Amino acid sequence: MGRGQSDQYNCIHVAQTPTMDSLKNGVPDKWRLVKAHDTAVGLSTEDDMGNTEVGHNALGTGRIFAQGAELFDLALAFGKIYEGEGFAHIKDSFATGTLHLIGLLSDGVTKLEAHFYSFNTYNDPNRNFKLRENGVDAQIASGRGRMQVTMDRYENDWDVVKRGWDAQVLGEATHKFKSAVEAVKKLREAPKANDQYLPAFVIVDDSGKAIGPIVDGDAVVTCSFWADRMVMLAKALESEDFDKFDRVQFSKIRYAGMLQYDGELKLSSRYLVSPPEIDRTSGENLVHNGVRTFACSETVNFGHVTFFWNGNRSGYFKPEMEEYVEIPSDSGITFNVLPKMKALEIADKARDAILTRKFHRVRVDLPKSDMVEHAGDIEATIVACKAADEAVKMILDAIEQVGGIYVVTADHGNTEDMVKRNMKGEPLLDKSGNNQIITSHTLQPVPIAIGGPGFAPGVRFLKDIPGGGPVGLQ
Repeated sequence: MGRGQSDQYNCIHVAQTPTMDSLKNGVPDKWRLVKAHDTAVGLSTEDDMGNTEVGHNALGTGRIFAQGAELFDLALAFGKIYEGEGFAHIKDSFATGTLHLIGLLSDGVTKLEAHFYSFNTYNDPNRNFKLRENGVDAQIASGRGRMQVTMDRYENDWDVVKRGWDAQVLGEATHKFKSAVEAVKKLREAPKANDQYLPAFVIVDDSGKAIGPIVDGDAVVTCSFWADRMVMLAKALESEDFDKFDRVQFSKIRYAGMLQYDGELKLSSRYLVSPPEIDRTSGENLVHNGVRTFACSETVNFGHVTFFWNGNRSGYFKPEMEEYVEIPSDSGITFNVLPKMKALEIADKARDAILTRKFHRVRVDLPKSDMVEHAGDIEATIVACKAADEAVKMILDAIEQVGGIYVVTADHGNTEDMVKRNMKGEPLLDKSGNNQIITSHTLQPVPIAIGGPGFAPGVRFLKDIPGGGPVGLQ
């Protein structure tokens, strides 16, 4: 939830969220906006949207670390990427196998042209002609919407990963096309089609055979920095004793992740760039100083309030001082079907944990509005915002009863704007005259509210003190 225009495309505004509104209007000196994107959270540029992973890293440590994209840029700039074990591992497949890149399609480079110098001092004098005639066989072999295929997280729905495995590794999918452009155009014709939920498709040749299955001797790189979205596929690609679904075949490949996605599980075992080294997290510091901690979310964001919060570490720091509760998320459906998700169940668990007075610190993650917004359904997202506001009220009421302190914030912007806009801020229309819906995160700042009956009088934001204040606070 970020700050956006107060119009019908701002789901928070339309939803009418009395609890969140009361935090801003009732105690304005304890409410601020804070950046949740760009360099303020460790990303490379001012145009980099925040995301849940880097947001929770920052929230869990109170410090900023260079994140995946920045680390990768530095590794490329200084050539470090070619010196590591990961590149050496996949390089052995370049001459005789195929290099498969699995990841999200983006517009980082909009046009690419190659300019080569011929050089035959040590090779066949006619080699340059042969190279050009044969060309470099670079093709899109398969595709899918990331929420529908491959990129599940926290083992919520292995069928999502299996659909990706079938298309990418086996070259099998219900939808077959001659080109990726044809595939996307055709699949987008379906009612309420959404890029994030496009079904898996494979590209086939004139005989109907998939052009790019992953076979013995090939190299594979998962080109994504999202650890939570890649670790399940990494497990399927690497584990000999894998039992989550029938892989049909387990090819002998050379695999490397862009990063190591889970340091505890050692997935991936080989990677191109070392992940950020995050230490001295709040979770670790608190439990080692006798502060009992409770954390809760539903499956799709459970790792955010544990793994990412704890500096990309799985498990407990001190089991006798911590309790983590995971509420199973709905699976097999898009989240706009049941947009309230598990908001009230999470709030129930948090309220119980607070009222027992067993824990000194309770943290929860309510992923509702973010997950539902990714489906591009404005009405469902409004319902999700209402549910999140109701859940926050339940938790705040419990805090009031025990005389506690609350901190309410968000990890990035999203539901405050669901349409593309022109330079004047006006919604853009497509060729049919409909609003162009966006399902991505935003660059908007997010609210942070601090208070509660246990909050000491006179405590202020550093920003309100001359010469004080973090850079990101607005």
